[in-house]
Amino acid sequence: MRKCLWLLYFASAKVVFDSFLKRVYAGVMSDRSPVFAQIMRHLDPTEFARCNALYPSPRRPRGLSAHDHFLALCFAQLTYRESLRDIAACLGARAARAYHLGFRSRVTRTNLAYANQHRDWRVFAAVAQLLMPRAQALYQNEPAPQTEWPTVAYALDASLIELSSALFPWAHWQGSFAAMKLHTLLNLRGNVPAWCVITEVTCAEQKMLAHVPLVPGAVYIMDRGYLDFPRLARWERAGALFVVRAKARLHFRVLVSRAVDPTSGLRCDQTIVLTGRYSRHAFERPLRRVSVRDEATGCSLVLLTNNFALSALTIGQLYRRRWQIELFFKWIKQHLRLHAFFGRTPNAVRAQIWTAICAYLLTAIVRKQLQLPQSLHQILQIVSVSAFEQTPLQELVMDNTAETFMDDSPNQLMFNEI
Repeated sequence: MRKCLWLLYFASAKVVFDSFLKRVYAGVMSDRSPVFAQIMRHLDPTEFARCNALYPSPRRPRGLSAHDHFLALCFAQLTYRESLRDIAACLGARAARAYHLGFRSRVTRTNLAYANQHRDWRVFAAVAQLLMPRAQALYQNEPAPQTEWPTVAYALDASLIELSSALFPWAHWQGSFAAMKLHTLLNLRGNVPAWCVITEVTCAEQKMLAHVPLVPGAVYIMDRGYLDFPRLARWERAGALFVVRAKARLHFRVLVSRAVDPTSGLRCDQTIVLTGRYSRHAFERPLRRVSVRDEATGCSLVLLTNNFALSALTIGQLYRRRWQIELFFKWIKQHLRLHAFFGRTPNAVRAQIWTAICAYLLTAIVRKQLQLPQSLHQILQIVSVSAFEQTPLQELVMDNTAETFMDDSPNQLMFNEI
């Protein structure tokens, strides 16, 4: 009996010691892993497997696994690859390092093309939906632009991903123009997407109001393309607050008019009710009408909101922050691979757009967790030329910190500060 107890004791001690060695080995290897692997490790392979299980393939993949397919498309986004041959050539030239990047199968142009055509794009959409709340949680403590600022504020808008009608006839819109439409809900704390949908170019923005996830008490900032009173009334009942630009021909009656300071750019702050033939039945509760004028451009804007707690000046500044989503669209189109596509099918185009969003989110997560001072653009430039290097990303970034801040221009747009 005593011998059995001693054997059990030594067995348990061996298990504890082995686990300790694994943790030490993992810590050492993590410092020596390639830069690309350091970014991709923020998405665990088991998490990707759960997303892949939601949309199983009709037949078992032979040459390229779903995870390797995802890694290859993210590699193309982070290293500025332009074609399938480009991806296969780069990974083939460093085949010994490809295993350390996370690849477990050989990546070729043929199996990449087959995967782009047949593997369900919704797998990559599920991965993006998994990364979005993780990125938002990291940036939720970002400092607010001013004291009187809502805890949660979103900007909602859509942008066209331009295509060629000759190569993508299924996306034809008008003339020689073809496109897909990317609808995005951007969290203004950190400028990270909280919700995305890819639709045909003919899909109206107003229809997306029925699909946007609503958070009670959050403020949603939109352009006048989203002015739809029946759907906004549903938002009102759900407890969501909105700031939307009014259209020119709006019929209303003023109930209360409050004094404003003209030197601040405000022109009016009113409580109104709608009197239009259909709008008065669609939205029966009072609204707040705020008119602001930009003295620099001479442009006047009329805003409608159901938020009566914030000051009129804050309402105007909230709508000005909506420009951050325009900068987000501009950023991903300029710095990610959304102008040259690796496939001509709808599945391939959607998969590439979703992996671009995943690459953006992973880079934003790495930047926040490592407390890197550089912008996302600067980090991407470093990663693009150092993807195979076995150096901690902090060291690569900090080596360029002094030069980076010397070259920064004070006229950079606000979005580049993240």
